[in-house]
Amino acid sequence: MTETPAGLEHRSAKDGGGPDGSGLNVNLQIVAVGLGALAAALAQTLIIPVLPTLTADLHTSTGNAQWLLTATLLVAAVSVPVLGRFADMFGRRLVLLVSLGGLAVGSVIDALTSDFGVMLVGRAVAGLSAASIPLGISLLAIVLPAERRGSATALTSAMLGIGSALGLPLAGLIGDNADYHVLYWIGAGGAVVSGVLIAVLVAEPPSARERSIDWAGIALLAVGLTCLILGISQGSSWGWGSGRILGLFAVAVVALAALTRVERRVTNPLIDMSALARPPIALTNIAGMFVGFALFASFTGTSSYVQAPEATGYGFGSTILTAGLCLLPSGLLMLVLAPIAARFIGSWGPARVLALGGAVIAAGLVFRIVAVDSLWEVVVGTSVVGAGTGVGYAALPSLINHHTPAVQLAAANGINALARSLGSSLASAVGGALLTAITMNVGGHELPSLGAYRVLFAVCAGAALLASAVGLTISAGVLTREPDGSGGAEPAPEA
Repeated sequence: MTETPAGLEHRSAKDGGGPDGSGLNVNLQIVAVGLGALAAALAQTLIIPVLPTLTADLHTSTGNAQWLLTATLLVAAVSVPVLGRFADMFGRRLVLLVSLGGLAVGSVIDALTSDFGVMLVGRAVAGLSAASIPLGISLLAIVLPAERRGSATALTSAMLGIGSALGLPLAGLIGDNADYHVLYWIGAGGAVVSGVLIAVLVAEPPSARERSIDWAGIALLAVGLTCLILGISQGSSWGWGSGRILGLFAVAVVALAALTRVERRVTNPLIDMSALARPPIALTNIAGMFVGFALFASFTGTSSYVQAPEATGYGFGSTILTAGLCLLPSGLLMLVLAPIAARFIGSWGPARVLALGGAVIAAGLVFRIVAVDSLWEVVVGTSVVGAGTGVGYAALPSLINHHTPAVQLAAANGINALARSLGSSLASAVGGALLTAITMNVGGHELPSLGAYRVLFAVCAGAALLASAVGLTISAGVLTREPDGSGGAEPAPEA
């Protein structure tokens, strides 16, 4: 017999949640899902600092080693929306466990090999874990007591930024003192522990009765997103005007255009285009792209910035570990501010909190532009950016949940996570183009100039301000009303 959402809430309270939402079982549920989200986020960043080591150990080129990142990114881009839709149809806990299983299996494969081809396969399988964050958000939004959903959603959403901030110093520390294979064992261990806890502690909420799979939609989405992400990630290597890049973008446009037409005619579409086009949802996804763009470019700019030689006039000649430690306070602030942001969301509404987060991110980036003399100034600037990101990441899923029916939560959060990922991919491409275009000669080597970083931070600040403007627009409600005067869909339970 299918358990109703009300039954699930009663069960949580009975198992220790209590009427105030405080209880050991509820806290353990949040920890279980949060740990899986953190492991998935770490998997995307842990190998970045050790890529030079991987290149030597795997006897491959730098370009080939980059495919260890690209393979994960490509699988993640496709799996996030697909697994989100499957979760709404077949069960959110079940599909979350499949996603974490991908991380466990892929990480074990990579931990046991030093062959490039095998490791590439493992990295691709681990890409399934990117769906863990939106799946965890949609699962907790149903099974937790109402008064705990906001803080749990905010914390799980922030894990994407927290994992990025913690992953770099952790990888630098292990890369300098141990075998890099340990990094893969960390991912596998986190996924297994999280999966076991979720299977034991978290109930499976009811799923949709309609379970027909939209194979045409999956195929078109896979082709479109693969070509789009591949074109963005390889543009600087292959040449933005090359036939391969232009061809990839052309195929992406055709496939995604065909996807919109097909999805409007299917009875059980992979992506509900009418819901996706509703102004509050569309604007929130756009804001997610801007926030993802600003955060990723700030992280990338900080890591290379502090490692630049002192002869550049701005760099500090720091090690990879020091560069990672500069980002550590940023991740800690995201962790601390996520539940605090949830309280502001309850008082002000998620749209206003999104506007605040974007403004704080922009302020931190402006500080990075003008304060360039000391390492502590870099730490302060990135910390402010991290604080704003934690607030913004808390607001985004709250907006999605507020304007989405409960039966579509996983799919809707998956699309928003995809939007953030696309923003990060664009940031990587734009940042790489800027840092290679505006250079200076240092000892016969072309290195990015201080002006290049300032332009990068200014572009990121502009993206953050656009996210803030989106929040204000949604808050005003002018563009978020439906023709009948309503605000859109019936909100999910946690709204």
